Amino acid sequence: MGSMRFNHMELTFPRGTLSDEFRADIDAFYGSVFNWAATDTDVVGQRCHIFLPDDGQFILLAESDKPIASPGYDHLGLLQETRSEVDAMLDACKRYQEKDDRVQIREYEDLVYPNLTVHAFYVKYLLPIFFDVQCMEHPSGAGPQKSWQYV
Repeated sequence: MGSMRFNHMELTFPRGTLSDEFRADIDAFYGSVFNWAATDTDVVGQRCHIFLPDDGQFILLAESDKPIASPGYDHLGLLQETRSEVDAMLDACKRYQEKDDRVQIREYEDLVYPNLTVHAFYVKYLLPIFFDVQCMEHPSGAGPQKSWQYV
């Protein structure tokens, strides 16, 4: 079996949610904190919104009569290379939260295992799920044998 990688995720909202103002708000946050590009796109006759984290990955936002309900800690993990990158994103989220109290942040103590330390926080802003921003630190020589690389 070949290697697998996530391609996209679709999040659905109640009809009427994806207004121009809503799109501008989410674009401002996710663009400034995560550096995601965003655009509108037509999907089967519906004007949808799409976030583009990187080449080949996207998060599609669409309206539906049966939108997603995520009252808990459902999340999508965003893996960063280093602890300092995670901390810089947390700082950016906190700065944004100072001007917009709709930003929800959950800070966590590091999860420490014998061959792995996970440094992370959760953030949620107007979308129906949290994003788990994290890095995985391994002692020298204990990391995974395989990783994704663009050439």
